[in-house]
Amino acid sequence: MYKTPCSRLSGLVGASVKQKLTRCNQSARSLIQLHRRDPSNWLTYQHLNFLKRQYVTKKTSELHQRAIPKQAPLLTIVDERDDSIERQVQRIPTINPAETDTVSQPGDVNSTAQPEISPLEGESGDVKVHAEALSSTVLTPDETPHIQVESEEAREARLDKQWKMLKVEVADLPDVYAKLAKIKLTALVVTTAAAGFAMAPVPFDPLLFFVASLGTGLASCTANSINQYFEVPFDSNMNRTKNRPLVRGQISPLHAVCFALACGVPGVALLTAAVNPLTGFLGALNIFLYTCCYTPLKRLSITNTWVGAFVGAIPPVMGWTAATGCLEPGALLLGGFLYSWQFPHFNALSWNLREDYSRGGYRMMSVTHPGMCKRVALRHSLGLIGLSTLAPVLDVTTWTFPVISLPINLYISFLAFRFYRRGDRNSARKLFFCSLWHLPMLLLLALTCKKSRKDPGDPALPPAPLPLALQS
Repeated sequence: MYKTPCSRLSGLVGASVKQKLTRCNQSARSLIQLHRRDPSNWLTYQHLNFLKRQYVTKKTSELHQRAIPKQAPLLTIVDERDDSIERQVQRIPTINPAETDTVSQPGDVNSTAQPEISPLEGESGDVKVHAEALSSTVLTPDETPHIQVESEEAREARLDKQWKMLKVEVADLPDVYAKLAKIKLTALVVTTAAAGFAMAPVPFDPLLFFVASLGTGLASCTANSINQYFEVPFDSNMNRTKNRPLVRGQISPLHAVCFALACGVPGVALLTAAVNPLTGFLGALNIFLYTCCYTPLKRLSITNTWVGAFVGAIPPVMGWTAATGCLEPGALLLGGFLYSWQFPHFNALSWNLREDYSRGGYRMMSVTHPGMCKRVALRHSLGLIGLSTLAPVLDVTTWTFPVISLPINLYISFLAFRFYRRGDRNSARKLFFCSLWHLPMLLLLALTCKKSRKDPGDPALPPAPLPLALQS
């Protein structure tokens, strides 16, 4: 019988709908069976609590992070059933007959029977144990069974490999807060902001400098704390970050969020009220970009490196605006120094951490685009030479600065070129350690060559009087 195209189409649609309904029915049955088997693992409101979440879902994959001790390994034997299923059964340790006395039961022929495990093949295929063999062995009161004693060193080594909840004392909180705020990174942020304040062509105000540095440091602590809060499940998979406070359970997520708010709200308020609104806006913008843009982009696209470089370029701009109250070309130049410097610094660092970043699921250039990672590091290292030449053009420094900064810029460019050609761990390590001293040296040279700007409001100095002999 001939079928029209419409009937064929309706038949295909009906078959697909029926197949989907069958799958939905099976999924519903499996969920109901899961709930009946283990109600404790059922999804409750506590699992959806924002500050106490234990699970992170990304599209169709789930990543679980639970800070609970691992179970001790069991001695197991394998029972194969249908050549496809392996079942693990706890082995009962045997007792040495030479160390025990046995009491014979009625009907037993041999009074020295060892307990054994013998698999009995039945309908269910389960492993059963001879109760008679177990009940026929009795220890005397003055003898103890042979028990394997674990040494203290072995026990500590085993526990160190496990995830466990750590109890933190009040005296340990400063150290925990320092790790939560990434104190070394925060110190670098405050240093670059201080350099921007010092480079501004205005008289130096110590009180304003202290308030601006304090507010910038508090804003950095907030951004770093929120970043760690969001990345707990992923940090637990990386060797570099697995010992962070939230990963190890030293403090609760609610505690970490409270610490971030306790730093961020006063920090932004201090920058806005005590310094100027422009600096406060830049501080709040930096927190937003780091936590809401850079952090999620690390798992989505390699553009996270450019966004992170922009975040790192804002602190010196904040220092300049804190001193002058306005955004000038000199502030953008200092931000450009930090922007370009971060690419050889971070790309070299991430090159030797490619395995860690890949294990954590982060999309870095060193993982997904290794060739681009090396090219971008070289390109921005050479860009530092151009930015140094641009400083006297913008009337920020004298022409001495491009000359005296050329050797260190050429050296980091040479290391970046060698990293581009070789692409090995040794060249990446040398480029990274060079970047650690290159930035402070570059900012210090810029400060020594700072060009002072005359205030147009100051009256011109009167000419020096002529000697009396010349007056006559």
